[in-house]
Amino acid sequence: MSIKTRRITVVDMEFTRYLIKIMKTPHPKNIERFKGKHLLSIDYGTKVVGLASYAVGRDPYPLCFGRIIYRNDDQVIKELMAHIDENAFDILILGLPLYTDGTESDMTKTVRNFGEKLKEKAQIELFLQDETLSSFEAEDRMKNSPQYNFKVDLKKIDELAASIILEDFLASNQN
Repeated sequence: MSIKTRRITVVDMEFTRYLIKIMKTPHPKNIERFKGKHLLSIDYGTKVVGLASYAVGRDPYPLCFGRIIYRNDDQVIKELMAHIDENAFDILILGLPLYTDGTESDMTKTVRNFGEKLKEKAQIELFLQDETLSSFEAEDRMKNSPQYNFKVDLKKIDELAASIILEDFLASNQN
């Protein structure tokens, strides 16, 4: 059995320090409530769906998990189900786009409908989390992070937004 090792670089250490500085602190109630659970966060979009994961008690912080190129809801749900089954996710967190004043948009209704379909298919707990300005925050983090060479990477922005949605969910006292 071989064990793969990875050299920790200065960029990795700087990025970890940066994350610790900017990451929202999880609410203690949520750490206890979700301990031992594997969470999948979804930043739903009509072009790209970003994903992030977090195994409470095992991972140091929410991790970018990838993205799905959107063709239609059924295709996205099929790909999500493959991830859910393969990685044994226990809980889904779906970003809910609201205006900054908290009101709903047409996209909010679209995401709610998608969430209902996904929950019915996945048969696991699904939470909706306000994702207001998560893409802007992801963009800002990329511009300030050595991991992204201080540039916005459009191929990774959706999964970083999903990790921010997950951070917000864990930091919230509303769950």
